[in-house]
Amino acid sequence: MVNHSKTELVIEAGRTEKQYWQDLWCYRELFYFLAWRDILVRYKQTAIGMTWALIRPFLTMIVFTVVFGKLAKLPSPVGVPYQILVFAALLPWQFFAAALGECSTSVVANSNLISKIYFPRLIVPASAVIVSFVDFLISGIILLGLMAWFNFVPSWRILALPLFILIAFAASMGAGLWFAALNVKYRDFRYAVPFITQFGLYISPVGFSSSLVPEKWRFIYSLNPMVGVIDGFRWAIIGGEAKLYWPGFLLSLGLVILLLGSGIWYFRKTERTFADVI
Repeated sequence: MVNHSKTELVIEAGRTEKQYWQDLWCYRELFYFLAWRDILVRYKQTAIGMTWALIRPFLTMIVFTVVFGKLAKLPSPVGVPYQILVFAALLPWQFFAAALGECSTSVVANSNLISKIYFPRLIVPASAVIVSFVDFLISGIILLGLMAWFNFVPSWRILALPLFILIAFAASMGAGLWFAALNVKYRDFRYAVPFITQFGLYISPVGFSSSLVPEKWRFIYSLNPMVGVIDGFRWAIIGGEAKLYWPGFLLSLGLVILLLGSGIWYFRKTERTFADVI
């Protein structure tokens, strides 16, 4: 007599925290596939392809240099061309803005996949951030070109740049997770994100140095997490007279960590409902 035992396999998003993070590793090939697919689709059927990742920040740099450097005549550190001052800030800002835009629509854009099979939903916005990070790396070519053009040699501080890139990545991921989750339930956020990024561009020290902000307001100004990220990039790239306002930087760093932690928490809390709501 043969005893046939049945084993029931239950697949549910977020069974346990430990199992969830193991699942992320198990589904790493799906992460690679989504990221590579989005990179290919991003510039599909465009005449100049990934060159757009160079043109957009380059034109933005020219506009900011003319408006803030030539017309407003805002100062830059001694020996530092205004173009490099601006582009050192544009790199992390455009990475953050692009990641926010990509992440906010990533879950909805993959609704067919999410509604059919289980996989850790965190993979979707994470792959969107990677796509924006590729643009970030390509845009870095312009910075190298500017340094060569102006014969600008960075100091030893450039060795700290990977740390600030990691902080920029954390800020982009944290904000992206919040908007990715919120956009599933409240589609209004897809209209709010472009406004937030446009508004944020002007309240962040992209076209000017944050040292121009009065001393009594600098700590409060650092409540914008991107202030610390941008200041960190400039400190590492420009060196010399570029100084880091440590109280404000530590505040921004704390807010980035809080943003990332809360983003992961909220995304994990809501992801089990995505298939029903989406």
